[in-house]
This record gives sequence, C-alpha cells and structure tokens, in this order.
Amino acid sequence: MIKPKKKLCDGECGEPQFIWKNEGGKRYCKRCWSAHSSVSSKPTKKQKPIPPRSPKRILQEAEYSAKRKVFLSKHPMCQMHLPGICTNYATEVHHMAGRIGDLLLDEQYWKAGCRSCHQWVELNPIEAKELGLSINRL
Repeated sequence: MIKPKKKLCDGECGEPQFIWKNEGGKRYCKRCWSAHSSVSSKPTKKQKPIPPRSPKRILQEAEYSAKRKVFLSKHPMCQMHLPGICTNYATEVHHMAGRIGDLLLDEQYWKAGCRSCHQWVELNPIEAKELGLSINRL
C-alpha cells in the first residue's frame, strides 16, 4: 500500500502538509484550499428570465391581431347590447369561451362589443353566462 507523503503547501501556510488539491501546478493542503476556493470561486451565471410568451403564442397573437381587425370591420355594432350600458359601437372582441390555447383564434366564440358591455361581462361572469354572453370553460 502506498502511503501519502507530506509535501510543501503552496498556500498561505507554506508548511509540509498532505496535499488536498493540485491546481495549475500549485499544491494546496485542505485548510489552504478551503480558504483559496471560497475567495476565488467563479461567479455564477445569471439565469435567463422565463419569457412572458412562447414563440407559438407570439405567432398566434400576430394572427389574432389581423383577424380581430377584419372581425370588427364586419361587426361594427356591439353584439352584446346590454340595456343601459351599451354605447353601440364595437371596439373590442369578447372571447366567450376564453383565450386559452387555440380558443384565441376560434371565431365561433367571438362577440364584438363596446368597452362598457365587455367590461360588464368580465366583471359579472355569472350573469353573463345566464344571458349567453359567456360559456363555462369546463
């Protein structure tokens, strides 16, 4: 069996010690290596933030923007027409079944609406479902 030999430490102590680490031709004992490694540790890489939208969703939103303009030009009047709330001219698209996944582009579930009606539908989901302006997503 080979016995380890003490060798001169190139660290702060400079004494004959059992060598713990050999880096770049320099020998370090355990105590000197611990002090050395904590001082000259490599900086950690900063993680990239998670993007707010996936590449697929970016393409869907670009397509939606074009479809939305065409849809609102075909439906210039509010389709929700809530009495006492409606301003008559459609400026927004309401997604009756939500905008998750492919529902964003499914015109079957779109309704043209004015800002007032759309806001009321979003703030009163139970009443909107009773009036047929929203669909249960589950």
